[in-house]
Amino acid sequence: MMRAMELSGLTAIYFTQLKTSLAVQFQYRFSMGIWMISRVLEPLIYLVVWTTITKAQGGEVSGYAAGDFSAYFIVLMVVNQATFTWIMFVYDFKIRSGEFNFTLLRPLHPIHADIADNVAYKILTLVILIPAIFFLAWLFPPTFNPEPWYLLAGILATIVAFVGRFIMEWTLAMAALWTTRTNAINQTYYVFLFFMSGQIAPLDVMPNFIQVLSFFFPFRWHIAFPVQLILGRLTPQEVLLGFAMQIGWLIAALFILSVVWRAGIKQYSAVGS
Repeated sequence: MMRAMELSGLTAIYFTQLKTSLAVQFQYRFSMGIWMISRVLEPLIYLVVWTTITKAQGGEVSGYAAGDFSAYFIVLMVVNQATFTWIMFVYDFKIRSGEFNFTLLRPLHPIHADIADNVAYKILTLVILIPAIFFLAWLFPPTFNPEPWYLLAGILATIVAFVGRFIMEWTLAMAALWTTRTNAINQTYYVFLFFMSGQIAPLDVMPNFIQVLSFFFPFRWHIAFPVQLILGRLTPQEVLLGFAMQIGWLIAALFILSVVWRAGIKQYSAVGS
């Protein structure tokens, strides 16, 4: 009974925080539009490049025709939008400005407010994302006809990926509790993410050593796995393995978060104190 009441209270807090975040995010709709344009331009550039390469290679590269590349990068754009966070790039400023001090005074773990902010942003940017999907599909007709179960499993994998990626990147953001300049850490993280998550191309067309390395990092399971699953390019055995890796990394991320948070708060010294 007590656990049910706690869950109900947390749900109410999330609902209130989400409404507040939506109102705040809406005030920055112009900047959100600029950010979304950049996110649409990225798959557009990749599609131009890989379509050109495909034509030069006789119509196919490692089992991907032009329509397959189109479907891949359109789905990748959606999965990226559903799972990405910006939290790593703001926490050092929050701490330097003293904003983090007020966050700690709230009777709720600060990760909950950050999740609500992230979800609010994604809800508002749907008005740009949805037309962008149709625009890219018109420019580069995709080959996309998976079985329904692949699509449903892909949606579930995307939700798990969002939770796992958010926890992992929020934990990485806590490096700001030790140093207020985290840009080098963030950039190193994004170099690994860029090459091992299928951002620039499907992992199937990447060099073999990257395909092997990506298996042991979470980036593949947070981005490439949901994309390939939605496209129906995985066997049932590969699907089960992918979900197992996602759950494994999620458990690891939760454990690391608890350790880093406790250690960081113990040594944290508020700016100006």
